[in-house]
Amino acid sequence: MNVPAVDPILGSGSEKAVNAKGRIKMYTQSATTQRRYDLDWMRVLAILTVFIYHCALIFGPDPSSIKNSTTYVFVDDWSDFAGSWGMPLFFLISGASAFYALGKVGPGKYVKGIVMRLLVPLMVGIFTHIAFQVYLEHIHKRTFSGSFFDFYPHYFEGMYAFGGNFAWMGLHLWYLEELFILSLFCLPIFLWLKNSSRGQCALRSLGDFLAKSGAMYLFALPAIVLINVLDPETWGTTALGGWSILIYPCFFVSGFVIISHERLQASIKRWRWISLIAGILSWPTIDILWTALGDPSFGTSGFALGSGVYCLSAWSWLLAIIGFGMKHLTFNTSFLKYANEAVLPFYILHYTVILTLGYFVVDWVIPDGLKFAFILIASFLVTMGLYESLVRRNNLLRILFGMKPKERRAADVRSVLAGQEA
Repeated sequence: MNVPAVDPILGSGSEKAVNAKGRIKMYTQSATTQRRYDLDWMRVLAILTVFIYHCALIFGPDPSSIKNSTTYVFVDDWSDFAGSWGMPLFFLISGASAFYALGKVGPGKYVKGIVMRLLVPLMVGIFTHIAFQVYLEHIHKRTFSGSFFDFYPHYFEGMYAFGGNFAWMGLHLWYLEELFILSLFCLPIFLWLKNSSRGQCALRSLGDFLAKSGAMYLFALPAIVLINVLDPETWGTTALGGWSILIYPCFFVSGFVIISHERLQASIKRWRWISLIAGILSWPTIDILWTALGDPSFGTSGFALGSGVYCLSAWSWLLAIIGFGMKHLTFNTSFLKYANEAVLPFYILHYTVILTLGYFVVDWVIPDGLKFAFILIASFLVTMGLYESLVRRNNLLRILFGMKPKERRAADVRSVLAGQEA
């Protein structure tokens, strides 16, 4: 069998080991690994959702760097819906990828991988195009006039979100920062779960329990508890992707647990239609319930009830997406191979491109629908053009954008060796 390499963060692979009695055990890594194309497809579809979400933010009432003069409430409603499962899906997939990576490489290579895939592009972004995003915000709001190079020294004055300019969290790249910290923090736990007999037993027992009919919805319980404990004004703020940064670890670990247990995955697939129906019915119920409760404040029983339904709704959508993905997205195409490699640089570049084009387009005297369509299409084409013409073809830029350098072709290697012999 041809065994593809497993990327430490965004790649995937799978295999199953069978004991003497023929019963399928937890997934482990060995020579029979095969790629999980469903995770690749879900990753690509998730980044496209985030792309559309970021284009739409320009036209919604909620604050963003660049804002159209006319905004629409339905945009925020759609953004709230997408935000309930969008970034959680990324963390679920990342947790699953961590499981496979730790079966393929040791802790040292794993840490090196997350440094190169996450920390390097985050640092590069913070000091380059993220600074340009802050500059665009200032000239759009007319709090600064001058060129980007005139603004750059002011970029280091104070911390962004605390009255200053320096985007310490990387703005839209906060996901890379959060995932890097989570990957390091969870590494000892994941190693114990994968490599020790007690850890494997605990992971298998948890998977066996959650594989029972309907038990998978208990994945929502940690989020329900935390959302009712964390003050929305402090650690419970949902400014980054719609959830508290202390709740995202629940999704990350859940992805690790789900992908470790085949019967649990089979249960998620069987219940995919129920999960979808639950998600469709529960989302409008949240608004109805929240209105009926009089927009309850944090710490009240009404808030606990409403937030509980919200978490269950989010997990219903997540389980539906995962279930349908595992059922129907198990095939490979040349498009998937190309798109999967492009996901990370596309994510890094896209929002800067959106804001740059949006800065000019929002002042055009054309219908807002055409503005959105232009920003959507042009931003996609420009982002992909930058990736294809610059990042993908240059090894230095590949490294700076979290990609592996391209290997030399065999012919090039042979010519070099021939030259050395001569």
